[in-house]
Amino acid sequence: MAATTNTQTLLRAEGFSCPSCVNKIEKRVGRMKGVEQVKVHFATARIEVEHDESEVSVEDLVAAVAKAGYKATPSPF
Repeated sequence: MAATTNTQTLLRAEGFSCPSCVNKIEKRVGRMKGVEQVKVHFATARIEVEHDESEVSVEDLVAAVAKAGYKATPSPF
């Protein structure tokens, strides 16, 4: 069995205005194959995702946030 190489990706989110939005994003992204953990920080509009890049790309994560109804962009910090 090959070891998985998980990557920590930070996304900046736009468009959410309430704590329930956090749950929508965490559920949508958290269900994706290859995502180990997702944490949305409401106050800073940051989404931290731990994922296996061989299964789910940053573009896939951004698309999943978009499907939840919000805009996200990769962030270096």
